[in-house]
This record gives sequence, structure tokens and C-alpha cells, in this order.
Amino acid sequence: MYNSLEAESVKLAFIIDPIHQLDPCHDTSVALMEAAQILGHEVWITQANLLAVVEGKAWAVLQRVELVPVQLVEGRYQKTDSWYKLIDTSGTLLCLETMDAVFMRTDPPVNTAYLYATYILDYIDQNKTLTINTPRGIRAANEKMYALQFTQAIPETIVTADKQLIRQFVEAKGSAVLKPLGNKAGEGILFLEPSDRNFNSIVELSTLQSRVPVMVQTYLSEAKDGDKRIILLNGEPIGAVNRLSARGEFRNNMAAGGTVAKTEITSRELDICVQLADTLRQEGLMFVGIDVIGGYLTEVNVTSPTGVREIDRLDGIRLGERVIQWVEQAVNKNKK
Repeated sequence: MYNSLEAESVKLAFIIDPIHQLDPCHDTSVALMEAAQILGHEVWITQANLLAVVEGKAWAVLQRVELVPVQLVEGRYQKTDSWYKLIDTSGTLLCLETMDAVFMRTDPPVNTAYLYATYILDYIDQNKTLTINTPRGIRAANEKMYALQFTQAIPETIVTADKQLIRQFVEAKGSAVLKPLGNKAGEGILFLEPSDRNFNSIVELSTLQSRVPVMVQTYLSEAKDGDKRIILLNGEPIGAVNRLSARGEFRNNMAAGGTVAKTEITSRELDICVQLADTLRQEGLMFVGIDVIGGYLTEVNVTSPTGVREIDRLDGIRLGERVIQWVEQAVNKNKK
């Protein structure tokens, strides 16, 4: 068995949204940072707008951070008021190759600023510093579109800006779900029925008057039983949680008020993971969250997949530590 205590201390940088905006009781980035600290590693943070290229290398204004880990009390996470401490409040400009690993964990949307950040991260030598997920992988994997290549795993889907094509699809299926291609946390997802008198207006607003394509998928009635988030590490499923919609809401996203429930990974879902594994590894997508409804893959989340806190709480495990131990092994392999 792998013993983390035998691993050398490493320096990990996390590119995150402003830390004061994060919820330590829910946020997977905080769970990963806590795990790194518990395992004896240095944790540094920065933001996408603090990245730079200097002399052909990626740099960032970094701050060392220390965290007070959340505690699970009677089935609920509790945090202290001062759950983090910045060691250097002004930050230090450092070459990112002085870190052993860099986690890109900025939330979508993947807009121009986000893409520019990935271009900067291209100037990290992967033989010196592991980047999770790789910038080329993030660029390749629009979280809605990426699933389309796995044709045996997805429900019937079209991507288009054409209102008439969308209507034809919805009429043929009876109902469908419209998804903007660049949003997160269920933002802008709409339920479509051909009889809706607002149908044309909904499509026009979502496509910006037929200028921007959207995804339209067959509505899966199994969504009422939940939307399963499965966490994959280097292509292997390591945990799952079922997300259930709030009353009066068809979306199962936690950000839309959904609740979570303990679950198991089915044989069909394991098969989906196998279908994805080699492609994810080839693209450098090591930490991924996939969404599955009724045995169908609906999304592949690569930017800042969440769910670790909920899985840990329900299953009594520590996925964050498992991820960091995998990083330790990958870093040590790089150093040899």
C-alpha cells in the first residue's frame, strides 16, 4: 500500500477564484488544499488574472496559505470564522515551475480571460511541474460539447443555433433540455416543450437571435431520480454522489438548490468511465467530474469539478487525500 508519509513534501499552487468567496464546507478546491496541508505539503494560491509570462516561462503572484480544516459534526461540516490565513498578504511573483504541481481551479465561464490564462499555463514545462488539468485539455473539452464524441454513452443530442432545427428536434422527442455551451452550475438550462407559447422567444434569447449555438438534448425522465456526479482521477472513478432537484425545480444542480444523496456506481456507469478513460488521459484531464442521468453521459466537467465534500460526508472517505497522494506519486515520478 502507498504510504503518504514516505513522500517528500511538495509545493502545490492552486489557481482559484478569490479565496474569501469560497465556501470551505462545499468547495472541492478547499478540500484539496486541506488534504495537501494535512499530508504535509505547502499550499500556495493565486488567481487567473495574476498570471504572467516572463522570459518564456509562466509566472504568478502567489500567496502561501494555511487552512483550518472543516470538521464534520453530526453529519454537517462546520468551519471557523477565520478558516484560512495568508502568510504573505501582498504576494510574491514566482515562476510556476518552482511549484511541483499547479491546479487550475478557476470556475467557468470559459471566456476570453479564461482562455488567455490557459495560454499562459502552456509555458509551464510539464516535465518539471504537473498541471492539473492541462491547459490544452481544458481548451479541448468544452464541458457540454466534449461528451458528443462518446456516441455510445450520450442521449440523443443536437448542437445548433437554428430555431427551426431545434423545433423539429423537440417535436420529434416530445420534450428536451436546452443548455448554453459556456455556463456552469445549471445556469441557463431550460426545459423545452413544443406546445410552450414562449418556445420561439426562449430559443431566440438562448441563441442570441440564432448567432450562438446551444446544446439540445432529449429530456431524460430519469432526471427525477437524480443526476449523478462521478469523480474520475486519471480516468478511474473514485467516488459518486446523486444530486436531487429542489421542489419546483427540474435542474438537479446543487447551485440551483438541489440536495445530495449517497449512491453507488452502476455497471453501466463503470462502462461509461471506461469509454472515457483513454481519451481523458491523452488530453491530460486527470481530475474530472462526469454527470450521468439514467445511464447516459450528459456532461464532462474539467474546469473546477466539484462534489468531493459531499462524497466524503456521505461515504465517510477522504477523496481529497487520495487525489493529493496520486499527485505525490506523479510528482516523484517526474523527479526521477
